[in-house]
Amino acid sequence: MQQRRRFNYTTSPKDRLVALAKDLREKAEAMPEGSERDGLLTKAGRADTAAHLEDWANSPGLQPPK
Repeated sequence: MQQRRRFNYTTSPKDRLVALAKDLREKAEAMPEGSERDGLLTKAGRADTAAHLEDWANSPGLQPPK
């Protein structure tokens, strides 16, 4: 039986998503306007949203349903 490869990450998922978003925005800035650039900016926005989901879920403003 083949064993799974395991990865030991040194950074949190949130940090990796923030870094991905930053990298995508830098690539998009270097490109001319067009659909490829828009796609990179969309991916960067989604990565930002995903990075902040944990903060939103753990915010004190959320209350359990009654």
